Amino acid sequence: MKIAIAQINCIVGDLSGNAAKIREYANRAKEMGAQVLVTPELSLAGYPPEDLLLRDGFYSACDAALFELAQSIDGIAVVVGHPQQDNGKYFNAASVLQSGRIVATYYKQQLPNHSVFDEVRYFSPGTEACSFVVDGVQFGINICADIWEEGASVCASQAGAKVLLVLNASPYHMNKQISRYEAVRERIGECGLPVVYVNLVGGQDELVFDGASFVMDASGNLVHQLPAFEEALRVVEFENDAPQLGEIVPEHALEENVYRALCLGVSDYVNKNGFPGVLLGLSGGIDSALVLAIAVDALGADRVRAVMMPSQFTADISLHDAETMAGTLGVQYSEISIKPVFDAFLDSLADEFDRLPFDTAEENIQARIRGTLLMALSNKFGSIVLTTGNKSEMAVGYATLYGDMAGGFAVLKDVPKMLVYRLARYRNQIGPAIPERVIVRAPSAELRQNQTDQDSLPPYEVLDVILEAYVEHDMCPHDIIAMGFDEHDVRRVIKLIDLSEYKRRQAPVGVRITPRGFGKDRRYPITSKYRPWKE
Repeated sequence: MKIAIAQINCIVGDLSGNAAKIREYANRAKEMGAQVLVTPELSLAGYPPEDLLLRDGFYSACDAALFELAQSIDGIAVVVGHPQQDNGKYFNAASVLQSGRIVATYYKQQLPNHSVFDEVRYFSPGTEACSFVVDGVQFGINICADIWEEGASVCASQAGAKVLLVLNASPYHMNKQISRYEAVRERIGECGLPVVYVNLVGGQDELVFDGASFVMDASGNLVHQLPAFEEALRVVEFENDAPQLGEIVPEHALEENVYRALCLGVSDYVNKNGFPGVLLGLSGGIDSALVLAIAVDALGADRVRAVMMPSQFTADISLHDAETMAGTLGVQYSEISIKPVFDAFLDSLADEFDRLPFDTAEENIQARIRGTLLMALSNKFGSIVLTTGNKSEMAVGYATLYGDMAGGFAVLKDVPKMLVYRLARYRNQIGPAIPERVIVRAPSAELRQNQTDQDSLPPYEVLDVILEAYVEHDMCPHDIIAMGFDEHDVRRVIKLIDLSEYKRRQAPVGVRITPRGFGKDRRYPITSKYRPWKE
C-alpha cells in the first residue's frame, strides 16, 4: 500500500483552481504508484473561508466543484476536504473520491472556537466515524481539531480503521510543530493507529500555514517528515498497516522558520491578490531594512521599490545605509525629501501653533507626509505599500495613524523588536543584505533631534517580555511584577497597550507568527473602563 500526501497551497474561493491542483496531484500520485491521496482540510474551498460559509450559494458551488472533480478521478482514491450542506445543517467535511464517484463522506466532530478559529459560527459537529477500504486496507478519517481532542480517533478505531488519515489546516506560530507531535502521540496512545497528518501550506491574509506534514507509526515514532513552507508530494509505503521509515526533513532553527513564514505570508498576500509589486519607506533603520530583505526574498528585487524620505532630522548615516542596502539587494531606489512639504505644513499651522512647543504633533506630521507620498506612488503604479512597524511598537502605540501605519500589509506586525534583530542576523548569514551599522545602531524614529526609542520606553529586552506575558499569556500586572520587573515599567507598558487598541484596529493585516497576534485572535474592546494597570 502506498499513500500519497498532497501538501498543497490552496486559494480561498478558487474552487476551479483548487480542484485543478488536486487533480494534478492525484495524477502525479497515481504515476508514483499510490493507491490513496490525502489533501488538507477544506482543500477544495481553501481555508479559512470565513463568512463565505454563511452563503448557501458557496455550498452549492462547492458541491458542483466536488462532483466535477470526482468524475475526473480514476485509478486512485482521493480524500478531499470541503464544506458540506446536509439537511439544513453545515459541516466541515472530507469526502473520498474513487472511480468517478463520491464513495464516503466524514463530518468533523471537534469544532475549534478559540484563537483564530470560529468554526462553531459556521458548522455543526459530526457524530459518526467514517471508514473506507482500498486494496484490503481500512482507513479512518479525522479532520484537524479531531486529533487535538479525545474521542474522534477512538471512534475511527472502533469502526475498524487500521490507518488514520488526518486532514489539517493548522496555522503556523513559533514552536507549533512540537505541539502537533504531542497531540498526535496522545491520540495514538488512545486509538493505537498509525497517523498520516497532512497539513495545508500557504498564506491566507494574516495566517500562514507551514505544511510540515508527517507520519507516525502506531507507537508514536516519526517515520516521515515533509518540508515546511513549501508545496510537496510524498509517497508513504505501508506494510501490514504499518508505515515504513522514509525521508525525515530536519526541523530548522526558529529564526529560519519565522523568516520563511514571513516571506510566504508576503508572497501569497501579494500574488493571490494580484498586486504587481510592493513599495516601502526605507528609513535606514532596522525594521524597514528587514522588511526590504523579506520583500526581495519573497517577490524578487524587480518587484520591490524602496523610497527614502529624509527630513531635516534624518542623519547622514541613515541616508547612506538605506542607499547601500538598496544597492546590495538590487531594488529600485529613490529619495524624496519631505522637508519642503513639512515646512509648508508648519507655515500653514503657524498661527495655530504659535508659541507652542515642538511635540508629537510635528512628529506625526512628518510620518503622515511620508505615508501620503507612499500611497500616492501606490495609486500611480499599483504596488501595495508594506508597512514596517513591529509588534513592540504596535503594542504600545508608537506608530502614527495615517503615517507609518498607512499601507496594505504589515510584515512585522507580530514580530517583537528583539526578534527583529535576530531575524536580521539570520538574513545576513544567507548573504549580504542589512548593513551592520543598521543592526547595532540605537533605534530611532528620527522625528526630532537626537531621538532614540529608549528615551520614553523601557529597553526592548524588558518591553518584549512584558508584552509577551500580558498579550500572549494574559498575565495580570502583579504576576508580571513578581517575575522581577520594575512595577512602574509594567504598569506603564500595560497602560500603553490597552490605550492603543483603537490604533491597532485601524492597522493593516499582517503575518501572525506568535500564539496570539494583534489580529483575529485578540479581540479587546476599544471603549473600556477596565484598567488592569491600576490594580
